[in-house]
Amino acid sequence: MTEIKKNILILGGAGFIGSNLATKLITDGHSVTCFDNLNTGRLINLEKLKDSNRFNFIKGDIRNDFDFENNFDFVFNLACPASPPKYQINELFTLDTSYIGTSNALKFASKNKSVFLMASTSEIYGDPLITPQNEEYRGNVNTTGLRACYDEGKRVAETLCSIWHRQYGLDARICRIFNTYGPNMDPFDGRVISNFLNQVLQNKPITVYGDGRQTRSFCYVDDLIDGLIKVAFAKAYNGVVNLGNEVEFTILELTEIIKTQFDYHQEIEFKELPEDDPMQRKPDLTKVRELYNWKPKIELGQGLKKTFDYFRSSA
Repeated sequence: MTEIKKNILILGGAGFIGSNLATKLITDGHSVTCFDNLNTGRLINLEKLKDSNRFNFIKGDIRNDFDFENNFDFVFNLACPASPPKYQINELFTLDTSYIGTSNALKFASKNKSVFLMASTSEIYGDPLITPQNEEYRGNVNTTGLRACYDEGKRVAETLCSIWHRQYGLDARICRIFNTYGPNMDPFDGRVISNFLNQVLQNKPITVYGDGRQTRSFCYVDDLIDGLIKVAFAKAYNGVVNLGNEVEFTILELTEIIKTQFDYHQEIEFKELPEDDPMQRKPDLTKVRELYNWKPKIELGQGLKKTFDYFRSSA
């Protein structure tokens, strides 16, 4: 049976993940509208799509009421600054984007009878007391810290999705996204892989915050996009799932991988660990494997090379 092509709205579509999602969906034959205020999104991420007759870009802010004449089969909400240096610039903006913006997005999706997919985050687990983190874990979040505007914003966004599902029957699915990297990342977003690769390109010391023994697991963006689409397009509603990579590295191990892969010999420069920076971050992917037959495929070394090549070509 021929697949029926869909009309899809991506909120935050000029961002790192949103633009990669838009590219994949258009490649698959769907029509995509990207809606973005360009606070952290970048039009250069959408440059290759602008000549497609199945692509449309609208500048706007989900914190304000919005409506479109088009009927959308799916609404993906990826609108929110996601790196700590970016989302801490204006904490109220970040919180309002997740709370007011998600409220507006859910209202629109309900009116359109769209499937709604919320891009949540592993940050809702805070500095976790268990590892790996499964979807039932309720987290260890500092509600008054510098990261709270993002952590708590995403937590309330999940609450809103759950209320709209229970109270109005909206098909609102939630993906908790763990550390993701790849092309279309802002090279200066302040996240660990972009920091390290920029330092290699500029022949500067590699900056490690804290003692480097904190862990992260890194998912290449193509794998993540595959997961988002599988969750959104599945017939069954299954609530919340983690999306990420289960292979865990300390930050010091990551520096050694980068030094070896890129034959890099600068020293490590240690700096103070930022407030509430989590010590462990590793997803339990049991649920997404069982429900959607999804798992990441791209190994870290391969993904780092692709990301480095993108950074170098963008410099």
